[in-house]
Amino acid sequence: MKSKKEEQKDLEELAKSYKQFLNRGKTERECVNFVIREAKKHGYKNLENLMQENRQIQPGEKVYISHMGKIVALFQIGTAPLEEGMNILGSHLDSPRIDIKQVPLYEERGLAYFDTHYYGGIKKYQWLGIPLAIHGVVVKLDGTVIEVCIGEKKNDPAFVITDLLPHLGRDKEEKKLKEFIDAEKMDLLIGNGNNDTVKSKILDILYKEYQIKEEDFISAELEIVPAGKARDCGLDYSMILGYGQDDRSCAFAALRAMLECENPKRTICTIFVDKEEIGSVGATGMHSKFFENSIQSLKKLVNFKEYKEKEMILQNSFMLSCDVTAAYDPMYSEYFESRNSAYLSKGLVLSKFSGKGGKSGGNDANAEYIAKLRQCFSQNNVIYQTAELGAVDRGGGGTIAYIMASYGMQVVDCGIGVLNMHAPWEVISKLDLYEMKKGYLAFLNNIK
Repeated sequence: MKSKKEEQKDLEELAKSYKQFLNRGKTERECVNFVIREAKKHGYKNLENLMQENRQIQPGEKVYISHMGKIVALFQIGTAPLEEGMNILGSHLDSPRIDIKQVPLYEERGLAYFDTHYYGGIKKYQWLGIPLAIHGVVVKLDGTVIEVCIGEKKNDPAFVITDLLPHLGRDKEEKKLKEFIDAEKMDLLIGNGNNDTVKSKILDILYKEYQIKEEDFISAELEIVPAGKARDCGLDYSMILGYGQDDRSCAFAALRAMLECENPKRTICTIFVDKEEIGSVGATGMHSKFFENSIQSLKKLVNFKEYKEKEMILQNSFMLSCDVTAAYDPMYSEYFESRNSAYLSKGLVLSKFSGKGGKSGGNDANAEYIAKLRQCFSQNNVIYQTAELGAVDRGGGGTIAYIMASYGMQVVDCGIGVLNMHAPWEVISKLDLYEMKKGYLAFLNNIK
């Protein structure tokens, strides 16, 4: 049992590492690269390489598998047979942002812009007039991949989506927030010069600095994100302010728990997925067959009883859908139900159900499973609370929980509360981050 002083030291060290993770991982690709680097440091081997060697995987061994650079799963083989199921942590790496279109570059009255299309549930007005950076990749005709990150270094330029001054925008003040700015006018300002020359100047810079031609944007994935580093928040340094904490706070805690877990009885898995903010669709979302295919690959190299199908492995599994929820905000108290809300600095959050209104489109966990988790957290001194996402009929939302529950496994949403959720800069509590990692580690080690 650690002393309070020791726990406070561990908390601050965890928060420091977490801020570094946020700074290095502002896109799903950057996050996957981070996860794989850390996994390799802890002895994880590429499952695809082992498949080619047709080498048996023994209990205690650690493997990873990724796809398209945007989704990755880590496995540590337990001593119990795989058909008895796994303990699974699942989080997503994508966050609301603005994407650059495939034919983006144009000039207008001496100003150069990138045309954009927003991604996920943003409030468009929040992205006006703030420093922005460009992250992503450009793939050239010959297959060469150019990594792009502009706006983060000390001497880098920043970018901006311009706003209209209040002296001229009085009519805008009468509009609804969703009508405040047309999405087609949320274009990124990238240069200035004489009429009819600024575009050519920008193209010259792009080719000189990055070997990018205008036609290369057709095969590019460039994301516009807030420029700047995550930092402590509050005079007491108790919180963290940073971009993408939905859901990278849970992803980081899940990764740390996975890397700290050693010699589990049941096979454990942590999966980091993409596209959750737009419905978990596509080849790298949770609706894809990536996870099923990974289980198929894994069971071929493990001492697996063939009469048990992969669906039985999944049905016998337990999962925490690692995702955040809205923290109670006194400035908007009418949108919450105070007895059933998440509060900053009150620990890990269990959300028994998700969805909207009458729990539509979400997951609703079994009471027996919640009791099992309560026992696990209590025995491991994990501070936790329960919550739902806002007052009934005020909104709601979904996670990857309902997708995984379709396999028949026990699943519940389990994360922390966030203030400013989906804003360019979000706020979490350091204490909650610490308890979340503790809770995830307890789950991996003890649930059976």
